[in-house]
Amino acid sequence: MLEKAVEGLLFRSRWLMAPFYVGLIVALLVLLFKFGHELLHFVTHAVAASESDIILGVLTLVDLTFTGNLVLIVIFSGYENFVSKINAADHPDWPDWMTKVDFSGLKQKLLASIVAISAIALLKAFMNMDAGADTTHIMWLVIIH
Repeated sequence: MLEKAVEGLLFRSRWLMAPFYVGLIVALLVLLFKFGHELLHFVTHAVAASESDIILGVLTLVDLTFTGNLVLIVIFSGYENFVSKINAADHPDWPDWMTKVDFSGLKQKLLASIVAISAIALLKAFMNMDAGADTTHIMWLVIIH
């Protein structure tokens, strides 16, 4: 009797994760706002920008896009794996991975996204290097990547 009650409580406690995923949706909206801000800045300054400024602007937009993708992967996979199943049959236009990523697959997708984001940050740092660049900072970026 007590065992069933404890198991039931443990099973229902998974719903405590739902607000975390709602919070990540809010974070995704903040990323969208930042993306729009960066895009507006990129477009309005494109005529006077140098080639390296254009490349850095594009890298910033790609970086924000990858980060948004990472948040989406965590939202869908985490919800599906830990809270409740999502019925994809009602949504034939959804990507296949959305309801088929197990915890191991989630870790692989997260690692791949983090490596891509890190590579973009490293490339941006290399492009911003000048004579007075902080070589220690660059060294740590390379080591971490």
